[in-house]
Amino acid sequence: MLLQQFNRNIIFEKKSTMIEILFKILPILLISIIGYLLKVFKIFTKDHADIFLKLVFYIAIPALILISFSNVQLHTKYALLPVSSAIIILTIYLISSLAGKLFKLPRQSFGTFLVGTMILNTGFLLPYIIAVYGDEGLARILIFDFSNGFLAYTFVYFIACKYGMNGYNKKHLLKKFIFATPFWGLTFGIIINLSDFKIPDIAYNLLEQLGNLTIPLLMLSIGIYFTPKAVKIFPMLTAILIRSGIGLLLGYFSVLIFGFEGLTKSIVLIASAAPIGFNTLTYASMEKLDKEFAASMVSYSILLGLIFIPVLIFILG
Repeated sequence: MLLQQFNRNIIFEKKSTMIEILFKILPILLISIIGYLLKVFKIFTKDHADIFLKLVFYIAIPALILISFSNVQLHTKYALLPVSSAIIILTIYLISSLAGKLFKLPRQSFGTFLVGTMILNTGFLLPYIIAVYGDEGLARILIFDFSNGFLAYTFVYFIACKYGMNGYNKKHLLKKFIFATPFWGLTFGIIINLSDFKIPDIAYNLLEQLGNLTIPLLMLSIGIYFTPKAVKIFPMLTAILIRSGIGLLLGYFSVLIFGFEGLTKSIVLIASAAPIGFNTLTYASMEKLDKEFAASMVSYSILLGLIFIPVLIFILG
């Protein structure tokens, strides 16, 4: 009897925690709904969303990356975490390259498909991780996310440029890459981290305020681009399956290979199953990929993630 009562208490506490997490996620989703309604009432158009995404790419994301990577603690005992995330992302690229060709998608849509499957939406996971696992969980997912961030603003952005409107122009591609402000935010963030340089308070507060624009502007843009009718439904569902389903399977193999246990194991599995990243839409807008397809992938991936991620956390305990 005591054991049954103890188990009931644990289940009740987990349910309460999940409800609290959903309440934290709800305002973010409401921003997307507001964006959709503003489009329906013809207050905002897709042109406005493109402007928002440019602000995100050139200002908000670089600021967010700089302060995030300048603060993360790079413990040597967790060195295999970013290695595992890099292996997962690059393996998914190979899988997506093969799977995407089966649909015979147009060039820009194929590029969007590749980008979407490779970017892990760890920002979506953070409220869950913080609420369930606290600071220890947060520290480990930030270290795991190191490779995700590095590859997202280097290799994945290169792929977006390659399949964009000017992909065949090598000079244009190189120029795009050199002037990609997220890449420089990442570079300076790592330099500051390794040099133990302290960002002045005024500069840090400015960067923090600019970084805080990222999620609202992204979610507004997703809402503006969103259409209830799924775009390219089979490629979209395949992209979501690769990102979260095969991603989780690769995360499981990573746990076995590297011998991750306990909290580290849970973080790797949850992060590996993350929904499609917001930056899929940002890159689609910047490089003139398939923006409607990108918005559809991100939107439906997040909707499924609202169910899938809490269930996964509940199973992992």
